Amino acid sequence: MSISRTIRLIAPSGYCQNQPAAERALERLTHAHRVENTDLLQRRSQRFAGDDAQRLNDINELATLTELPDIVLAVRGGYGMSRLLPDVDYTGLHARLSHQPPVICGHSDFTALQLALLAKVGLVTFSGPMLAGNFGAETLSSFTSTHFWSLISQPEYSLSWEDDHDLSGHWQGQLWGGNLAMICSLIGTPWLPKITQGILVIEDINESPFRIERMLLQLHYAGILSQQKAVITGSFTHGEPTAYDAGYQLSTVWEYLEQKTGVPFINQLAFGHDADTVTLPIGAQATLIAQQKQRQLLLTDYPYLQP
Repeated sequence: MSISRTIRLIAPSGYCQNQPAAERALERLTHAHRVENTDLLQRRSQRFAGDDAQRLNDINELATLTELPDIVLAVRGGYGMSRLLPDVDYTGLHARLSHQPPVICGHSDFTALQLALLAKVGLVTFSGPMLAGNFGAETLSSFTSTHFWSLISQPEYSLSWEDDHDLSGHWQGQLWGGNLAMICSLIGTPWLPKITQGILVIEDINESPFRIERMLLQLHYAGILSQQKAVITGSFTHGEPTAYDAGYQLSTVWEYLEQKTGVPFINQLAFGHDADTVTLPIGAQATLIAQQKQRQLLLTDYPYLQP
């Protein structure tokens, strides 16, 4: 029998224009869990899920809650978190969350907050499903749901998948990353974690292969990419090459960056904006194993829900 959990919604980014999806998600989640802070679903200021003060309060009030929720779940991505980064109460969040960290989960624009919390607080959060796009999908992905609940319910987790090219190796380090555009937007700021000898995981949406290459070169020229032990690539949704690319595609990008940086690229993890996505603890310890076309990622040292 599943345990009922308390889920608190936050909406630091875009307005949830797909209200039917949000309602579907609430219906599914409230069947077994308690969902708090649902009033924010109707909030709107221009393209944002409320004005800056309201969206900032979603985050900062976590430092003052008498009882912390089990899960803090982002409603959706979009844009808006970047505006809030200077005013997040990192000191208060560190004091309140460090000894009893909830499962804080989201992706896309939410990557900015996740990396800032890792850089300033050392807090491990989760890049995974969000309320509207995932839990509110017309057909709920059992792949996404199973990986989410399984990972956050145990202290270690293993992922296995296949890649197209033969490679054998073994790498250990801190797992970090998320949405590639958001990672690049933090270069040169106090909110990008200074991680060396790490395992960087990346995904994105609506970005053509040449844009992906340009962002990875930015990470390389900034001295970040070559300091990593490996890069894991997830899904790059709705970024298909055009006829102009003439055969230039994502595999071309991975090969080029591998040659340029000397860092191995491990590809085809089901992670990102697609319906099927694993959940990854950003800031956890990871062991990555490649044996020919087989891939395995072992994850430890992250917050998880106690029985």
